[in-house]
Amino acid sequence: MDAAMKMKMAKNNRVRTRSSQGGFTLLEALIAMVVMTVGLLSVIASLTFAMSAVQNGEYDLIARQKALEAMESIYTARNSQQPGFSFASINNTSSGGIFKVGAQPLLCAGPDGMVGTTDDVACTTASGATCPNGGAECMVLPGPDGVLGTADDVTMSLGNFTRTITITQVLLPDGTVNENMVAVTVTVAYSVAGGTHSYTTNGLISAYY
Repeated sequence: MDAAMKMKMAKNNRVRTRSSQGGFTLLEALIAMVVMTVGLLSVIASLTFAMSAVQNGEYDLIARQKALEAMESIYTARNSQQPGFSFASINNTSSGGIFKVGAQPLLCAGPDGMVGTTDDVACTTASGATCPNGGAECMVLPGPDGVLGTADDVTMSLGNFTRTITITQVLLPDGTVNENMVAVTVTVAYSVAGGTHSYTTNGLISAYY
């Protein structure tokens, strides 16, 4: 084999070596980008869901607290037998009682000491300022400095909450109405970007205590 042939074979070997060590093709790079994008979107979706769950957990706690507070205020009014209050007044306004019908904003209790009634008033902060959103209950939380009572405090309105108090009759085994007992259902609902959530509590209120 002459020298020229040997040089040609060596050149072909170098070409094959370079080809076998080449980088990714354009198609492979595109596939890798698609896989990475899908992965990143999955991570972002998981983080969004986690943040939503944390916020909803806080709202769930508030809804539960406000529903139980409304029920407790009725028991307290009955037990104290405060002036102007009678067992007959524990009813919706459509049936001659003092509790408003349907979903109502979370206003504060008026002179009767119970929420959800016709004498509810606008809520105020500790400094005496009227809460936003028509006076719906609000909470003052620490601002960026993490200290409550400073200039950067943030007011959190419960304007996205509603409270429904429904009072129904209780029937005796013979089908007649029990004149000394009513059933009370309190539902506190709130609206967020993901929809509407609610908490409901039920109780029986008797004329006796």
